Amino acid sequence: MKENRANDIREFLVREVLLHGSDTLPAATAKRLAEIRRDKPGVPVIYVASGSAALIAGSRRSAAAAELYLNEMGIRGLVVSTGCHGPAAFEPLVSVHLPGKNKLIFRNITEEKIEPMLNGVFHNDMPAEDLVAQAGSSGFEAWHDIPFIEELPFFRLQKRVVLGNCGWYDPGSISEYIARGGYRAFLKTIRNYTHEEVCDIVEKSGLRGRSGGGFVTGLKWKYALNSSSDNRYLICNAKESDPGSYADRSVLEGDPHRLIEGICIASYAIGASNAVIYLKTGSPHPLARLRQALETARDYGIIGHNILSSGFNLDIVIMEEAGAFVCGEETALIGSLEGKRGMPELKPPYPTTSGLFGKPTVINNVETLMNVPLIMSHGPEWFRSIGTAGSKGTKLFSLGGRGRYTGLIEVEMGTTFKTIVDGIADGIRDGKAFKALQIGGPSGTFITEENLDLQVDYELLREKGIAMGSGGLIIIDETTCMVDFVRYYMEFIHKESCGKCIPCREGTGRMLEILENIIRKPNPEDSNATLERFKGVMQLETIASVMKDTSLCGLGQTAPNPFISAMTGFREEFEEHIFDRRCRSNVCRGLRTFSIDVDKCTGCTVCAAKCPVNAIYGTRLQPFFIVEDKCIGCGICFDVCKFSAVTVK
Repeated sequence: MKENRANDIREFLVREVLLHGSDTLPAATAKRLAEIRRDKPGVPVIYVASGSAALIAGSRRSAAAAELYLNEMGIRGLVVSTGCHGPAAFEPLVSVHLPGKNKLIFRNITEEKIEPMLNGVFHNDMPAEDLVAQAGSSGFEAWHDIPFIEELPFFRLQKRVVLGNCGWYDPGSISEYIARGGYRAFLKTIRNYTHEEVCDIVEKSGLRGRSGGGFVTGLKWKYALNSSSDNRYLICNAKESDPGSYADRSVLEGDPHRLIEGICIASYAIGASNAVIYLKTGSPHPLARLRQALETARDYGIIGHNILSSGFNLDIVIMEEAGAFVCGEETALIGSLEGKRGMPELKPPYPTTSGLFGKPTVINNVETLMNVPLIMSHGPEWFRSIGTAGSKGTKLFSLGGRGRYTGLIEVEMGTTFKTIVDGIADGIRDGKAFKALQIGGPSGTFITEENLDLQVDYELLREKGIAMGSGGLIIIDETTCMVDFVRYYMEFIHKESCGKCIPCREGTGRMLEILENIIRKPNPEDSNATLERFKGVMQLETIASVMKDTSLCGLGQTAPNPFISAMTGFREEFEEHIFDRRCRSNVCRGLRTFSIDVDKCTGCTVCAAKCPVNAIYGTRLQPFFIVEDKCIGCGICFDVCKFSAVTVK
């Protein structure tokens, strides 16, 4: 029965929607599409977020509990999985849509909260502590005294274009995607435009690559199209290996069909009949979503041979790689796809001339390709109306760190970073003071408070020496040690260096060694330790300069960026570590000195029992003391003392 219904829906969508020659659909067709979209449901519909963050928070159990509730109560209703709405602190996020009413949105609905929440909804007695907002239009009855979701600062200050579908539909349903207008831009493209015209439209829109460099996308496509070859390739770089970055993952989980549609249009534009989605190994959930989406797209005839009788052929495959950070670089990525070790190559030739297997190849990231169907659907002028003079459209950011709200956000180009920190993130949690905003991942820079009025704009940021990167934003508060932060990124880059060129291989190792030396006290038994420490510190800026000038690829050239940026904005912290051997944030264990206040110590022995190196001595019910030479600065004694007798400086 279900299979027959699925076949009927597929035939209807292909025949009456995709193959329909006009943008205007008959009334009967539009009505049925509204039913597929559940615009006006006749039964209660419970939407449960199913992105990675939601799954970690237990959304599968929440969905199962909702199904069980409906069955036990004899209520005819639906439980539908959706993608991520954005705010990580809300997961698992659950929405309930009653017939004729606006949709209610609840936060942190774990398995045990399902029954009381649904009881409240069905009896009009909602739990206020979990209720976030309502969503709906003029066609539904609004709930009294409940804010609309677009009124919340986290959403009000965003412009959700790429994320327009995420969280609002079932990403595993191709029928629902088509009912929402999906794949019509692709069919419109291959019916009405030549390859050159598609490249012109995308170039005219002003779309720039969202992977960090900001190169004009339509121009890149033209380079590949105009390269003489019997075959071309389109690669979607979806590996996203920056620590703390998860925008691509969320998009793949929440709207995989739009990505596929963007790949289809881009492939047609450059004359490619083969496309590759390059995904990092260890991403089971987005991988499963992508595989399902590709399978159903083939079933509908949207990819494959002679797509919907258009004469255009396209095959899309998924390739997984082991997660090497350096494979984000284009030539290293291509090398790994060819079965080689992922190592950067000298350019030129550029991939658009000689890429995968020596053929012209275009590499775009997920966010770039997600914009393409919207441009082809609404036109280049629509896209140009969003953003600034030099940077059109919107930008996704994986917002993390110490903000009150974190998660996946999308802002219009031209939005200030102050708006993101104070508005969308709602300031710093726990009443702490803002310190810096880190942008661009391990190769990024720090934006200090005096620069928070800077706009999200490629040219403006480049003038300040700041790279947009792939979209990682980390809010840093006063409890963070900038020296330790930089050391962490340098450790990451050193491990991820391919080792091909000496400046990167040796430079990252030497910088890491020096940074590790200044976050701990010199060995008192080594008479040369202090001298070596100061000599190393004096070398840091020279090493950074040499790496930027002489490294083979972007990884080595940008690896010193966090250090250079931190030294510019927070030099006094480095000087404190070097000269005073003090960490103002008490983060660096090697510089912390713990002691016990004899007036407060009761001799309970808890600290001595927990000390991992037996550095605490004393007699029970008498004051204890810490042997400084044995102490490793772990802070366990400070954490377990109930009498605040342990102090740190």
